Amino acid sequence: MYKLDSSFAQGHFTVTIVGCGGTGGFAAEGLCRLLPPRADLVLIDHDRVEERNLIRQNFTREDLGQFKSEALAKRLAREYVSPVAYSTLTLGMVEIRYPGLIIGCVDNGPARRQIARIVNEGALAWVGGYSMSVPRELQRGPRLEASLWWIDAGNGENYGQILIGNTDRGVAFDAKNGVWHALPLPTLQRPEILAQAPPQGQSCAQIAEQGPTINQAMATLVVEVVRRLIEGSCSWMQLYLDLEAGTLNPVLATPEVVANITGIRKKNLVAERR
Repeated sequence: MYKLDSSFAQGHFTVTIVGCGGTGGFAAEGLCRLLPPRADLVLIDHDRVEERNLIRQNFTREDLGQFKSEALAKRLAREYVSPVAYSTLTLGMVEIRYPGLIIGCVDNGPARRQIARIVNEGALAWVGGYSMSVPRELQRGPRLEASLWWIDAGNGENYGQILIGNTDRGVAFDAKNGVWHALPLPTLQRPEILAQAPPQGQSCAQIAEQGPTINQAMATLVVEVVRRLIEGSCSWMQLYLDLEAGTLNPVLATPEVVANITGIRKKNLVAERR
């Protein structure tokens, strides 16, 4: 079974949610129950809570007029007696902390481009080196580890997808242990998500009606992906949910699938990373 590198979770790490509307707001509450004490939760959203948000987002009338990230962070911190950080600035003005995870719950291409840039800057790290006290031929040398994974969640009326990746610089695969240290960014796996651009002054909620439960369903999947990434058992790189058909289709991170997405021949992909 192939799996994604979970080395980011070995010590203190940060989970950052970008977009606290539909999926992000419910995912934040689920993560408050799930995350271990060594993990920080950060919420980023500069939008304010409006009346129309109350139907399918994790807010109440008491939150109306407040920044979504602030209202959610304060309520969750109070209910779960745990600190929750937040920012009401735009993503480009916020420093993302890593190692950890960044969960994108945004509805447009420009925001995804910003996330892609941030992830590329801190996704991978070389750890360790050679020791003078141990014969060089007995040492494994420096190793590549994943410092940051991007979980992108997007949805339509009654369907949605989750994409997981962390780099635009090829892939990194430990064939001996079946561990992926680097996978293509969500924006490379599905380039069409960059084309989403709501007209100025409107959100996706105004343009296309969304089902009342799709965001809760997507949030549950996001939390499950996070759980598996932390414990080192996540073998998915994509998930597709269809509430109309009642189906959930995973795409496993196998050499065959990654080779198909990247265009790298499978035998070369495996041989180059041994």
